[in-house]
Amino acid sequence: MRTIRYTIGEEDRGRTVEQFLRGKQGFSGRVLISLKKLPRGLLLNGEHIRTVDPLAPGDVLEVNLPEGAKGMPLCHIPVPILLEDEDVIVYNKPPGMPCHQSGGHIYGTLASVYAAHCAETGEVTPFRPLNRLDKDTTGAVVAAKNQFAAGKLWKAVKKRYFALAQGRMPFPTGLIDLPIQRERPLEMRRIVTPEGQQAVTEYHVLAEGEGVSLLGFVLHTGRTHQIRVHLSYLGRPLAGDVFYGGREEPSLGRQALHCGWVGFPHVLTGEPVEVEAPPPEDFLALLAERGVPWRRDYTSFHPAPDPSVLPKLLRPLEPDGGDGSPARP
Repeated sequence: MRTIRYTIGEEDRGRTVEQFLRGKQGFSGRVLISLKKLPRGLLLNGEHIRTVDPLAPGDVLEVNLPEGAKGMPLCHIPVPILLEDEDVIVYNKPPGMPCHQSGGHIYGTLASVYAAHCAETGEVTPFRPLNRLDKDTTGAVVAAKNQFAAGKLWKAVKKRYFALAQGRMPFPTGLIDLPIQRERPLEMRRIVTPEGQQAVTEYHVLAEGEGVSLLGFVLHTGRTHQIRVHLSYLGRPLAGDVFYGGREEPSLGRQALHCGWVGFPHVLTGEPVEVEAPPPEDFLALLAERGVPWRRDYTSFHPAPDPSVLPKLLRPLEPDGGDGSPARP
């Protein structure tokens, strides 16, 4: 059980328990309802307290978050843990591993890896990923270990993606603003179409090599396959992404796409937390082979303060002749 204690200061004199937890600490109404149902969910100076009761300076308010998880097959595949505390865990997900169970993937998921981790540590919490990656996309996945953390970090996790694209881009940085939807109902493949949902991708050219560009991405919307669909539509598919028209890369066997950085506020203090996820060895080998060896400082590229002023890419690019000149939009 996760226990959080707050010592009440003079500035919170007279606030109710609910006002303090919801207004100042960011607890959701749903979590407070669940806490009220527990005999020791909310304690003030060691005694049961109601959410309408007032607080006084020097009081110690104790919150005991409930635990519980559905049965999950355990998976003991080693997956690097980049950061872990009482509220969050950040994995560096390998290729070929789905985040969640589905009809075609019951075993070998990141959720099952987390279940095995909890079995070893004695924790009993469900897997609550705050960002999800495709099965063959590698990199950082942030998961909350309790309801409170999940509520605090919902839509608060920032990500930076890195990919090897075929060809050159027309501008050093730009904005791809093209709507996306499923090509056919119930199918996985997505396409760019005016009838789709808005999808906005910010890209930065980090390096250029032999007929390829190493790009950094910030997503301003969260559509399925967004980076892959946008780059494919522009005529710059990701290396290895045969599903969206990219050339096969036998040494990689998947799309060259990696989530290399995540940032989020600390659950209790609000201080910024940044976590880097090193790319896998086969991704690094492909970059070196194409003349764009990885540098750690690539993860620190700066997203545009105002993306709306960036050049916009709204239609397919001309074929890249491979002569080193940028493609024209």
